[in-house]
This record gives sequence, structure tokens and C-alpha cells, in this order.
Amino acid sequence: MSVTDEETALLGLAPVAPDRTVAYGPHPDQIVDLYEPRADAGTPSGEPGPLVVFLHGGFWRAAYDRRHLSPLAAELAGRGLPVALAEYRRVGAGGGAPQTFEDVEAAVEAAVREVPGTEGVVLVGHSAGGHLALLAAARPGTPVTRVIAVSPVADLAHAHELRLSNGAVAELLGAGPGLPERLAAADPARRPPPGVPVTILHGADDDDVPLGVSRRYAAAHPDGTDLRELPGVGHYAPVTPGTPSCRLLSALL
Repeated sequence: MSVTDEETALLGLAPVAPDRTVAYGPHPDQIVDLYEPRADAGTPSGEPGPLVVFLHGGFWRAAYDRRHLSPLAAELAGRGLPVALAEYRRVGAGGGAPQTFEDVEAAVEAAVREVPGTEGVVLVGHSAGGHLALLAAARPGTPVTRVIAVSPVADLAHAHELRLSNGAVAELLGAGPGLPERLAAADPARRPPPGVPVTILHGADDDDVPLGVSRRYAAAHPDGTDLRELPGVGHYAPVTPGTPSCRLLSALL
């Protein structure tokens, strides 16, 4: 698959319905889809696996929702892992700072309540969801035990300088007075690192979020960060079932 075909391949997959959906607030987007582990599947060790909580990307905008990650969520559940696919309020539909950040924290807590008895919580975020995962994992008292950030917007200030996706960072935080302060508070690269292991998967040929964004985060937080650069991979292949980079993600989980 060429890099230019990656987006079409991912978005061309049919969505997979969850086993159940729970709400964590009154807004229609404050919900979590739960994919229950298949009864005859199990982790390779035979031990209970972690709860995997997924945060989708889309540059924090309401035009993009969680459904494109549902095939991957269902595949992982078929391998014996409980999976929670979180939705959250986004820019243009009641979201933005701080609502989006608050929703991610509430969604993770709701998933933990709904799926007890697992061995830890792995928070997985793709693109803008990777930014949200890194930010949420740094919150004191979080139940997250590990982060896997895929093609993340991990250095928010640099992403703002690059005007990624036509200024998406400013849309998230709100332009105008006080933006530098809001930017610093929401930037994983400038906050204390999460007290849990962080693995970053980032395609070397990613045109949506350049690899340099993750390299800057890893340089800012070298301890506890494992950056894995994926040659010949773009933005979408790591979350598309069947690709080599997605098999790597599955193996890590």
C-alpha cells in the first residue's frame, strides 16, 4: 500500500458496531463504545489483558468521529482484549479547550468503571488523539498505566508553528489574548512527562503530522519514551487492520 492510498484504505473499511455503548455525560458525543473480548480468545500468556482505551484523531474537529477506528477495536477484541472506543466533544460541536480535555478524562474513568478486573489501562491515541492521550496520562491520579501514541500531535507548540491542518491548534485552544499560556498548559512536550511508559509509533512519510513533531517530544522527555520510526509509512496505516505497522501496534498491545 502506498502512502497516498492509506487514508482511502482506512476510511473505506465498514464500521463495526460495538457490543454496547455507555454515556458519561449528557452531550450526544459523551459516549464510549465497548468491544468485549471474544470468549474463546485470550492473551498469549493466558493472563487477563489490559483494558485498551482508544482516542481517535481528526485534529479535534467535529467533522471526524470514532467510527474509522471501530474495525481495529473489533479486531483487538477478537484477540481477547477488552476495548473502549471513546468519543468526546470536538471543535464545532461543543468541544475545544477545556471541554475536550475534560471529556477524555471522564471517558477513561467511565471505561474503567464499566470494565473492571483488567491488568492495567493502555491509552492509545491516533493523531490528535495521541496528543489527548499524552495529556491525559500526565494528569495526577490517572488510572492509565501505559500510553501508545500513534502519529501523535505530541509537540503542540511546534504543530501550531507549522499551522498543521490550517491552524487546527488555534481552533482547539482559541486564538487571541492568552493563547501562549493556553498552549503551554495543553502541550505534552512542555508539561511534566507521564509517570508511565510511553511508546510512540510514527511513520517516516507522514505528511499530516510530520515525524519531527514526535522527535521533539521524545527529545523533551527522553526517559520513559520509546519512539519507533516506521520507514515508508504514512499517517493512517498504523491504525488500519492488516498492514504491517498495524500488526506492530497489535503486538505491542
